[in-house]
This record gives sequence, structure tokens and C-alpha cells, in this order.
Amino acid sequence: MKLFVGLGNPGRKYSRNRHNIGFMVVDRIAESGFSPWKSKFQGQISEGRIGSEKVILLKPATFMNLSGQSVGEAMRFYKLTPDDVTVFHDELDLAPGKVRLKTGGGHAGHNGLRSIHQHIGLDYHRVRLGIGHPGHKDKVARYVLHDFAKSDEDWLQDLLRGIEEGIGHLAAGEGAKFLNAIALRLNPPRPSTGQRKPKPEAPASAAPEAESRTPLQRLKDKFS
Repeated sequence: MKLFVGLGNPGRKYSRNRHNIGFMVVDRIAESGFSPWKSKFQGQISEGRIGSEKVILLKPATFMNLSGQSVGEAMRFYKLTPDDVTVFHDELDLAPGKVRLKTGGGHAGHNGLRSIHQHIGLDYHRVRLGIGHPGHKDKVARYVLHDFAKSDEDWLQDLLRGIEEGIGHLAAGEGAKFLNAIALRLNPPRPSTGQRKPKPEAPASAAPEAESRTPLQRLKDKFS
């Protein structure tokens, strides 16, 4: 069994925030045949299968800085280890649309991760979802709690589709294939027409034209 956790803040006013991209991901996964969301473990859960793996989706309802309470409660109930837990979260240090996988390590100031560290330790898996950086640390709080811009919509939807298409690989422990599915959605290969470029025409030559003239005309040219 796997526990997939999306990080965010509960409530409609936060639903399109950059900080809520983790919620957006598990919501998209839940659309592919999972049970309706229900309240449990200080959050919302949805159950289903991805391939042969049973998966519990969790959205903590404790607000970001207390996310670990919900994650720890769910993990203990299902008798899981940190290795069974994967957290989807926003990442300031990655460009918008970039995705990286990580296991263990520090929380880099992310309040949701800090709380999870306190409740289950460091050895869980993470899907780091790039949202870009506002450029100065004083702008971070306002930036992450602000909605995605309209100009972000294309890459954001492609990212969510790519995750949906590759999530079976992640559940099976095939991280590279998961990332590849996302990359193909964000940067699809250019279609080939299968047609060769036409060869450039050879430059005109005076020799063929000269060969078409009669001997009398060529003799006349010498004296003209």
C-alpha cells in the first residue's frame, strides 16, 4: 500500500494558490477511478488502485504548517513506513513546470515538509513541483499564497496531465519513467512530415547554351 500526500491549504480561497499545487495533483489522480473524498485523519482521503498497488490519497486539512499531524496519523493507522509515503509539494527552487524526485534530506524552509519531518522523520519520498521563485525572500510568502497567473495555465495543465499519465510508473517505483511521461507532455517531440527538402536547382551554365549554337553562329561570334 502507498500513501500519496498532496500539500496545500484547505478552503476555496486557497484552491488556485501556487502553494496548493500538491492538492491539485492528488485531485487529478483521484479523477481516475478513486473513491469519493471523505474526512479522516484530520484531512480528506480517497482510496483506489494504481496498477496492482493500493493507494491512499491524502489532503491534510490542518493548514500547511501542521500537515505532519495528518500524515503521521494516516501512516500509523495503515501501519506504513516512511518509505511507503510520497509527498507532492511546491518547490521554489525549481523553474515552473520542472519536476524532481527526492528521498530524505532537508525541508529547505517549506513549512509543510518541516511539519512532516517532525512527525514521521526524513525518509519519505517527495515529488518536487517547480513553481519558480519571486526573486527575493521577502516576497516568498505573498508569492506562494497567490493564485497561478493566466500565463501559467498551459504548462500547469500539461504538468497535471503528465503526472496523471505517468503515475503508474511512480506507484511501481519507476521514477525515471514517471519523469519521462511528464517531460513528453510538457515538451512533446516535433512531428516529422516524412518529406525531404527539395534539392536546390543547379545554377545556370553557359556551356549547354553554347553547345546548342551552330558552327556558323559560333564563327560569327568570333568576329562580332
